[in-house]
Amino acid sequence: MRKRHEFIEESRKQWSSEPAFVASMAAAAVGLGNLWRFPYMVGENGGGAFVVAYLLALIVVVLPIMILEVSAGRLSKGSTVQTYRQVNRFGVVYGWFVVLITVAITSYYLVITGWTLGYAVDAATNNLQVFDDFTAGYNSLWYFFAVTVVGAIILAKDVTAIELLSKILMPVLIVVMIGLVILASRTSGWEQTKDFFFQVDWSRLTDGKLWAFAFGQAFYSLAIGQGYLVTYGSFIPRQTHVPRACLIVAGTETSVALLAGWMIFPFVFSLGMEPTEGSQLAFVTMPRVFEDMAGGYWVGTLFFSLFFMAAFSSSLAGLKVMIAAVAEEFRLSNGKAVSLVTLMMLVLGTASALSFTPLEWNIAGEPVLDVIDRVAGGNVIIFSGVLGAALFCWFIPPEKIRTVLGTQSRWWEWRIYLIGRYLPLVMLFWIVVTYALNQVGITPA
Repeated sequence: MRKRHEFIEESRKQWSSEPAFVASMAAAAVGLGNLWRFPYMVGENGGGAFVVAYLLALIVVVLPIMILEVSAGRLSKGSTVQTYRQVNRFGVVYGWFVVLITVAITSYYLVITGWTLGYAVDAATNNLQVFDDFTAGYNSLWYFFAVTVVGAIILAKDVTAIELLSKILMPVLIVVMIGLVILASRTSGWEQTKDFFFQVDWSRLTDGKLWAFAFGQAFYSLAIGQGYLVTYGSFIPRQTHVPRACLIVAGTETSVALLAGWMIFPFVFSLGMEPTEGSQLAFVTMPRVFEDMAGGYWVGTLFFSLFFMAAFSSSLAGLKVMIAAVAEEFRLSNGKAVSLVTLMMLVLGTASALSFTPLEWNIAGEPVLDVIDRVAGGNVIIFSGVLGAALFCWFIPPEKIRTVLGTQSRWWEWRIYLIGRYLPLVMLFWIVVTYALNQVGITPA
């Protein structure tokens, strides 16, 4: 054990400052979950009602778990596996479980990142296509290979390269989004968008499915239970105020998600389209929007370049989770770990990429990518995040977490342990009650 700790201390670098950590963590958290998933979830779940549920879930439950995961990584100064090794022997098993979740999610996330790159290239060459035409050939495969190899080159430089890229990407992303929102505000669908977001149907907040989607989106958006926060937290410099840094990251992530809605829906409404287009909202609807829009060439190029920047930064975070675990657990250099993880991603991700080519690889008639997304990117993330928080809050004394929070206030420590310890019990109680009611023929709302 001592040799492993010595290797970790020798091989581990740090973010240069708290702002550098905030920029890097924000770039990791802000991804397709905000720009692709959040708008279509809002569209499918009643607009303003979903936004209210999402914000409540984020503030009350998800933010304390985020602070806990970052603090846990700072406490261990190691990979996800090393972090949960502090708990007990089961913690090691859970740590590898988190890494495996990240392997599954990143394998198909890189494919979707490739789509965003392909759309950005097509937009820049004035050749935007709807999704079926884009995937008629082998674009999914070639662009997947491209983003994976570029990601490996960047990560070979370790956290310094991620930090530099994040400092450039995040300001550019925010500026481009604000510009697109201003442009959207001049469309005929702007007033309808305001109604869609601000006229809340409060009766929908009694719908259990709405809350399930809201919690799922909040966990997905802030990368809870996927090892991102633990891994990035392990590189935090000593002076960092963890709750403050996490609040800034969560605020940035939420702002980007809301801006994405205000950026997309005015165009959708102005062309008489429905907000319930689902996951096709970006890759099917938006090319049609830009095709019919004056200046659509420039707007489309900006829009899909923005998509690519956000998706690529999150892909780097997923790859870094795996690289850190492989390097530290098997005592490999960063370069060797990058090569090994890249090869693994090229093999595993190919199955998802080929599911959207003429070969149409599928499992039981469903594209491989969709199957992996449904299994690894859904309730598994919530389960992972809640279990990880419970392990730390039940087996690690509060005073240990207090030492790495970077604040004298006991407020966040109290919030963290209240959520971490008792949320699993509340969830278990809800599952038992729901099952019991179903057995007697009563279906809860």
